[in-house]
Amino acid sequence: MTSADLLAQFGPRESMEYDVVIVGGGPAGLATAIRLKQIAADKGQEINVVVLEKGSEPGAHILSGAVMDPRAITELFPDWKERGAPLNQPVTGDDLLVLNETGSSRTPDWLMPRNFHNHGCYVISLGAVTKWLAEQAESLGVEIFPGFTAAEVLFDEQDRVRGVATGNLGIGKDGEPHEGFQLGMELLGKYTVFAEGARGHLGKQLIARFGLNAERDAQTHAIGIKELWEIPADKAQPGRVVHTAGWPMNDDTFGGGFLYHLEGNKVTLGFVIGLDYSNPWLSPFEELQRWKTHPAIRSHIEGGKRISYGARALNNGTPQALPKLVFPGGALVGCDAGFLNAARIKGSHAALKSGMLCAEALAEALAAGRSQDELAAFPEKFQASWLHEELWTYRNFKNWFKKGPLVGKLMTGIEHWFLPKVGVTTPPWTTHNLLPDHIKLLPADQCPKIDYPKPDGVLTFDRLSSVFISNTNHEENQPAHLTLKDDSVPVATNLARFAGPESRYCPAGVYEFVKSDDGSDRLQINAQNCVHCKTCDIKDPTQNIIWVTPEGGGGPNYAGM
Repeated sequence: MTSADLLAQFGPRESMEYDVVIVGGGPAGLATAIRLKQIAADKGQEINVVVLEKGSEPGAHILSGAVMDPRAITELFPDWKERGAPLNQPVTGDDLLVLNETGSSRTPDWLMPRNFHNHGCYVISLGAVTKWLAEQAESLGVEIFPGFTAAEVLFDEQDRVRGVATGNLGIGKDGEPHEGFQLGMELLGKYTVFAEGARGHLGKQLIARFGLNAERDAQTHAIGIKELWEIPADKAQPGRVVHTAGWPMNDDTFGGGFLYHLEGNKVTLGFVIGLDYSNPWLSPFEELQRWKTHPAIRSHIEGGKRISYGARALNNGTPQALPKLVFPGGALVGCDAGFLNAARIKGSHAALKSGMLCAEALAEALAAGRSQDELAAFPEKFQASWLHEELWTYRNFKNWFKKGPLVGKLMTGIEHWFLPKVGVTTPPWTTHNLLPDHIKLLPADQCPKIDYPKPDGVLTFDRLSSVFISNTNHEENQPAHLTLKDDSVPVATNLARFAGPESRYCPAGVYEFVKSDDGSDRLQINAQNCVHCKTCDIKDPTQNIIWVTPEGGGGPNYAGM
């Protein structure tokens, strides 16, 4: 049955009304909610706010490196230390390593570009920070509904956003309702804020519907794959931040590693690869495993134990690619818009600040008795903010690396080492990218095949054991949330021309090509493995895969990530 059929038979849906509906309980969405409530308390306003979070609890789906710049959280809660915010480990040192296959060279401190300076920042678990933010929001009166997906944007007769509908529960794989069926409900708001993270499935629809990316650069993404390790006490270097360039990436692929020492003898590490890579034989998951075998990385974790795993797509964050932030009835905040600063490898402070700026515009509109119009004050506040100044300063970083690592390193040195030395804070030129990531993939017969070593189960691992420790779970009897526009394309085009890249770019083993009884190939989708990274929605060369929300509460349940 279609959604319309279900609504016709079991509807109408129940509805609840709020001043502001927020989709996504990550840093951006929670900062929006918190700042709204703070302003309301200061001005004696009554603002009703609800936050929808598809994870089982706030922080369950949150994944980031992460080194956090505390500027935005200090603005939101000047007393965050007294409130017990889990920013416990200050950065104590920075290493920027350039790797070759067997060795490495460390960039001297005096030559380190400013974007790799992390003095004053903290090594954190962003999941823990998000959980803490949710507690602060609830103490201010914000309603948070975990385990509920926003499955549909609701529009009025004037094509203004009026809220969202949550996903139906109890739909079987055959699309038919079963005994546990429950129709979704409508959450209606004077304004609706979308804070779903990178490649938000509703944000993507809104960008297309309202043409929010018209005359903007093409948004570009990367995949970040992360592991959490517990290491021997004698290897712990709390606060040490390590970034790497070079091996195992070749000259036409953007990518690099990170390794951060947390408190409590824990290390968070991972690898980030730009999704504009061209070789369909490349596997981001396998590149992370290979990277860990390098002596410079192995030395930090050997003798330790891997305790968690996850993956997430991320925006590469050029302000030239930011869509228009507002539309009739709502706004995009955080990575749903693309506020990440790729040069600094930081996005949580930008997500928080974007939500705070949006909240200020919302509070003004609600105080004036407005609803469902465009929040023009939000982009104006962003343009006047330190966040815009920061992103504009680093606007060229990713685009230079699209021209190759040599150009990228040279121009990063010029823009973020040399120019500041001579008093120029912002480069006087602007680069542009007009090509989406998915069109960069070349036919498999034009690229060298990559043979990855088998995992040893000690330092390197396979996908399925990795997904296991991400605590990923989906109700099995539900429609697959990884959908195909055309079922024939995976074999006829992706397998025939690109050697089935979805079986490699997915970090969770969701996609595999298997033989049917008659010997023909078919694509098998193991949707229950999905960690909600959205890579397939971005990288599929034919844009045939569409990620939609599964039942609420499904997906990973990250611990300590």
